[in-house]
Parts: sequence; C-alpha cells; structure tokens
Amino acid sequence: MNQGRRKPLGQSLVEQGHLSPEALARALEEQRRTGASLREVLLKLDLAPESALLDYYEDHAGVPRMDLTTYILEPEIVRLVPERVARQFHVVALFRIGNTITVAMADPLDVVARDEVKQSTGLEVDVVVSPEGQIREAIDRYHPAAGLDRLVRAGSHAPAEAPRLEEDGPVIRFVNAIAQQALREGASDVHFEPEESSFRVRFRVDGVLREASLQSRELYASVVSRIKVMATLDIAERRLPQDGRLRMSVSGRDLDVRVSTFPTIHGENVVLRLLDRSSALIGMPELGLLPEPLEVLARMTERPNGMVLVTGPTGSGKTTTLYACLHRIQGVERNIVTLEDPVEIHLPSVRQTQVDPDVGLTFARGLRALLRQDPDVIMVGEIRDAETAEIAVRSALTGHLLLATLHTNDAAGAIPRLLDMDVEPFLLSSALAGVVAQRLVRRVCDRCKAPADVPRSLLDQLGAPADSRFQRGKGCGACGHGGYRGRVGVYEVLEVTDAIRERIHARASGEEIARVARAEGMSTLRDDAIRKAALGVTTLDEALRVTGGDGARGGSAPAGSRR
Repeated sequence: MNQGRRKPLGQSLVEQGHLSPEALARALEEQRRTGASLREVLLKLDLAPESALLDYYEDHAGVPRMDLTTYILEPEIVRLVPERVARQFHVVALFRIGNTITVAMADPLDVVARDEVKQSTGLEVDVVVSPEGQIREAIDRYHPAAGLDRLVRAGSHAPAEAPRLEEDGPVIRFVNAIAQQALREGASDVHFEPEESSFRVRFRVDGVLREASLQSRELYASVVSRIKVMATLDIAERRLPQDGRLRMSVSGRDLDVRVSTFPTIHGENVVLRLLDRSSALIGMPELGLLPEPLEVLARMTERPNGMVLVTGPTGSGKTTTLYACLHRIQGVERNIVTLEDPVEIHLPSVRQTQVDPDVGLTFARGLRALLRQDPDVIMVGEIRDAETAEIAVRSALTGHLLLATLHTNDAAGAIPRLLDMDVEPFLLSSALAGVVAQRLVRRVCDRCKAPADVPRSLLDQLGAPADSRFQRGKGCGACGHGGYRGRVGVYEVLEVTDAIRERIHARASGEEIARVARAEGMSTLRDDAIRKAALGVTTLDEALRVTGGDGARGGSAPAGSRR
C-alpha cells in the first residue's frame, strides 16, 4: 500500500480542496480530545465528504474500491467474521481463496481492525474499501440482531421445545430486526423456514422470494414461540396449522401482520403477510392504467349507483385499486362506508369496518347492516358467497354505488361466477356497471435498464408496434441483481354495454362475453402487458409470464403473485 510514500489523509484532503486548513486543525484537535480516528472525526463533524475519503484510500493508499450494491454476498462467507468484529470495525467478508480472506472495510488503514479479523478467522487478510453505509447494510442483512450467539449458547443447556420467553431479549430483537429489514426491502411476505441444521428467512419482494438471512437451527423454536405469543397462538400446538394476526410498530410505521404456521418434517414453517397501515394512498392515475381504460374506470365510478368489481388472484393489488377509486370520489357530500378483511389503509372521511367471523360479523351480515347507515358508496372487501352476492346486487339496484373484489381469472369471468352464485341474470344485468381484471408485473430497474433486442417475427406475432422500446434489466445492487425493481398493474376494463347485458340475460359463457367486449374495444390483460413492455415499463418476458396461458383472454393467475 506504499506506506512509506503515502501522504497523510489530512494533508491530501487539503491539497485536493476538500478540506480547509482551519477545518483540519479543528479535526486534529477533536481527534486528540476523543481518541477517534481522523476519518471518524471528519465524517462525524461533516468536514469532508465520504467520497473524498474513498478517493484517498484508492488513489494514495492503493486500496481497491468495491461497490457492495453490485456484489452478491455469500452468507457463509460473511459469517466467517464474527458479528462483534464486523460491527465494531465496520468490516464485511467478501470471499475466501485458500488461506486468505478478502474483506471490505470503511477504514482500510485500521491495522487494529485487520489484526482482529486475522485473529478471529485464523486467515490472512486482504482489504478493499467500501462506503460505511453499504457495509452496515450488509452486516444488518446477514447478522440481523445482536446477541444471537449468546442465545444459542444459553439455549444449548435448555430444552429447545420449551423456550423461556421472558428471557428472550435477543429473539425479540431478532424478530424486530427482520421486520425492519423486510420493510426496508419492500417485502410483502416473510418466510421462516426450518431445515435440518439451520433455518432460513426469505422475503417476497415484487412477487419473487429472495433469501434474507440464514441462522443457527438452535434459535428456531424460540423465534417461532415469540411469533406465536405475539399473534396469540397456542405455543404448545406444533402438529396442526394455525392462523393469527398481530400488530406491531416498526421504524415508526404501523403494521398489521397475518401469521400462518404449518408443520413440516423439520418443524413449523411460519409465514408473515405484512400490511403497512401507514402506506401512502395512491390515486387512480398512479395505478398504471393507460389513458383509455383509465377513462372507462373513471366513468364507471362516477355513477350514482351500480356495482363495480375488481377481479384477480390473491395479491394482485385489487384492494389498492378499490382504495384509489374511493380516494377519487370521496368528499363531504358522500357517505362512504367499507367492510374489509383487514382494513389495510386508513382513509380520511370514510367509515371503515373490519369483519370478524368469530363474533358473527361476516361480509353478508355487515353489508345488510350498512344499508341502514344511509350510505352513498359501499366497498366490500370480497364477495365470497351467494348471500353476500345477492345483497351486493340489490344494494347496487337501490341507489348505492357498490365496489367489491371477486376472484376470477379475467373480467368477463366475473359474470358467470356471479350467476353461479344464484344471482338472477335480470338483476345482474341491471346492477353491474363494469369489471376490472388485473395482475401485477415487475418494473424494469431504472438503475440498470438497457435496450432489449426482440426478433421482428415475435413483434409481428404479438402485434407490438414497430417503434416499441423494449427494455431489460442487466442486474445491479439496487434490484438485488434481478433486473426488476417495483411493480405496476396491468388491466382489462370491461364496461357493461347493451350488448353485454344481452349476453348476461342469455347466460352466455365468459368466452362469449369476452369476445363481445373485445369487439367493442376492450384491451385484454395480455394486450395491456405487451403495451407496457413496448413502453419499456416492464420486460417482454415478464409480460408474457404474468399473462401466459390463454393469450386471447389475458391468461391465468401468475405463479407466485403477491401484493
């Protein structure tokens, strides 16, 4: 590292114009007073940018710089450096070759830190330099909570099936740290998965699972018991599945969490569905609807009465669409009430109710009672049975605008689904204003997107415009090297016209109704997905994956789709 010829850090920063002589004098005085390193003092007092320090280590000390957002870390390598050493000296292990371990350090000239790494791992040490924030994030990912080693040692002297919860401070911190990390990464679900000698934590981000943490198996019983206590589940019952709910506050954000446990050969698998109650409410323009279907949806929700349905598989964003519709039409002149399971986002000036079957408050019973509350607009979280369907249709016929969700593969399929629930065709044709079907596709990562070559023959086959701007994600640290970051909806919006009403009266099939709707100008889910791919919003592969199957009708539910 050219130790003999290297300029001191302070002198170099002054010569480069990153630090004034007066500021350097102030920093050196603070260094003498506190015993901290000059680097720490400069950053703490905000006297020099971190980028200038990184330049110094690379240019004058000869230490290679590593951007950790573009590097895939391996959990088993990261954990070669104990958490105590990693956190104290801001160091993370990158790879090992033979008897040498290469680590990223925030201060690569800290010889004490290098000696600690060498002593704790028993390996020779090579060093690169990385921003402290990136190192801290990597440590948090692979060492999610302090004190776990102590818990393992304590747990090895006690039965694993009877954890002493009152002493499980590290377990509580671990669960909280996992929740914080999940929120930070935008996860919709957290999976705790036991294996023979370890347990794995995975997050579902943008509909796809990714590994978040790998921990010692000895911890698992305590972690599961902690989650069960929080969700008021039976901690002694390990042979049967259980479902529960809990609320928690993480980093100032309120979470509603659905908890599901399921027995496996290695122990109970636990899945948490995270519902952020403090999520920002989005408007209809932000849903991702293209101008034509957005205009149709706006027209349907502006009606004084009628029923508007949003369909799709679990986790396709149906409730978000309903909230956006309510947000658009809410006002002091309208009484808007909802029945939800659960209430996901709190809406101002809207009376929201959460159903509770345990006390008899079902969708059907709640809807019947809401009609006596003088509502103008009613939102029903889901039409699940014939009784709810009948009351919903009659509500739409008696002067109310009713919004609800339904589980069908496409918009046209909602009509035979309601007829199968014994709703009379003449009532449905009069009540139904329209149906929105939707899916979620992953967005191309803005950080690493690049033009994608698509064969002309495929463009012709799909009917994509000649000026299409197809994109692909090359993969970077911002998107977890997957090429995607975030999701956007794809839609088909079916407005009930006179021709559609005739088909409803005739009990036509979903295929026949879809043909009529397409002839009248409705774009299918696949049409919308391909248009978004052509605009560079998503990739063509993603558009075809999510709307695969029957291309003419928009396809079936996407595998692994989540909120």
